Amino acid sequence: MHFTASFQMSLVFSLLLFTVWTVDAQNFRAAVVKKDITPHNSQHLLGYGTRMSTGVYDSIYHRITILDDGENEFILVSSDICLVAPSEYDRVSKMVQEKFNVGGDQFWWSVTHTHSAPEVGPPGLAEVFLGDRYEHQYDTAYTNFVVKELLAGIVEARSQLVSARLGVGWGYSQANINRRARNGKGGTRLGMNPEGPVDRRIGVLKIQNSDSGALMALIANYAIHGTVMSGHNLLISGDAPGVVAEYVEEKTGAPLLFINGAAGNIAPLYSVYPSPQAGHLDEFKHLLGDKILDANSNIIANRIDVKLNFGELVVKLPRKEGLGWLDDLKNFTAKNDFGGDDVLLPIRFLKIDRDIGIWAAPLELFCEISNEIRDRSPFGYTFYYGYTNGWLGYMLTQEEFGLGGYEPMVSPFAPESGRQLTESVVSYLKGELLSK
Repeated sequence: MHFTASFQMSLVFSLLLFTVWTVDAQNFRAAVVKKDITPHNSQHLLGYGTRMSTGVYDSIYHRITILDDGENEFILVSSDICLVAPSEYDRVSKMVQEKFNVGGDQFWWSVTHTHSAPEVGPPGLAEVFLGDRYEHQYDTAYTNFVVKELLAGIVEARSQLVSARLGVGWGYSQANINRRARNGKGGTRLGMNPEGPVDRRIGVLKIQNSDSGALMALIANYAIHGTVMSGHNLLISGDAPGVVAEYVEEKTGAPLLFINGAAGNIAPLYSVYPSPQAGHLDEFKHLLGDKILDANSNIIANRIDVKLNFGELVVKLPRKEGLGWLDDLKNFTAKNDFGGDDVLLPIRFLKIDRDIGIWAAPLELFCEISNEIRDRSPFGYTFYYGYTNGWLGYMLTQEEFGLGGYEPMVSPFAPESGRQLTESVVSYLKGELLSK
C-alpha cells in the first residue's frame, strides 16, 4: 500500500496532536502515606473524664493523602485523635504553609474522634465547658511528636506523587444510630433513639494508580461517634473508625482515610462499653468495613483530568449569652453590631470537577443540618467533613436546643445559629463554589 508524502505528514501531525492531548489530559497525580503515632508511654486520654492509658489495643495513625491537579495541591490528613483546638490547627497550618508553600485552605486536618486516643495540644473550647478535665498540663512532647510525624508524612507523600485516577460514589451502612434518647418527660439524655434523625450514607473517593491500576487509597466519609468504648477503657485505640480502617486496609492493601461526618447526635450501634470485647468492636468490620468495600467495588476510577477549586467562608454566629472564652481562641470571636459576642466559624470548601462539593468545619454537627445542606446542594456528591481543622463545639438545630441534654450544654452557639449556618453554606455552594 502506498501513501502520498502529504498524507504521511498529515498522519504524523495527527499522531503528534493526539500524543500532546493525551499528556495534557493526564494532569492528576496523587500519593498517600500512613504514619504511626502510637505513644510508647502512658498518656492522658481525651473524650471522657481525665484518665491515663495503661496500654494499647490497636495502633493509631496519621493517614495523609495529597491530590495534585497540575496547578493546585490539596493535603488531607486523617488522624486517629479525638479533638484538636482550632489554635493548634492554625499553628500546624502555618508550618505547612511555610514549609510547603501550600495555602491554608488547601491543608485540611481531620480527626476521627476516637475517645480512646491521647490528648494533642491545648484543650481549646472544651476547657470552657469541662474545665475539671484539664487541670493537668497536656503532654507537649507527645504533641510535638504528632506534629513532627504529620509534617514528615507530607514530605514523604510529596516525594511519591504519581499519575492517578479518581472515582466517586456512595455506600450505605447501618452501623450508627441517633443518640438523643428521649426520657418521656420532654427531656433528652445520651443513649439511643431509633426514631431520631440519622445519616447512614458513606461518601467515598477512590484513588487508583493510572499506570498499574492498583488501588492507592480510599477516603470514606461517615458519621459515627468514636465511642464504642467508654471511659472505663484505658487502652489506646482508634475505636470503630480505626478498627474499620485497618480492616479495609487488610482487604485492599491500600490506606483508608476515615473522615467523620455530622456525628454530633450520632452514636455507634454499640456504644460506651467498658472494653473492646464487651462493645462488639470487631463487629464494625462487617457493619461498616464491608459496606465501604462494597462501595469501592462499585466505583470506577476513570477521571484523569481532575480539577480542584478551593473556597473559604467565615460565618459570624451569635455566641451563647454569658459564655466565657479563652485567650487561646481570641481569633475565633468578635463583638457584633449589637454589643453581643459572635463566634467566628471558619468553613472550608473543595470542589472537584463539576459534581463534587465538599465542605468542612471544626464542629460536632447535628446530622439534620448536614442532611439538609446535602439535599439542597447543586452538587451530585456533597460531603461534609466534620471535626476538621479544629473543634468549636456542638452545632444543634433550634428544635433540639429546647429538648435539653448534654449537647446544648457544651455548645457555644445561640439556638438560631444552626439555621444561619445552613443558609450560609447552601448559598456558598450554589454561588461562589459552583461558579469556580
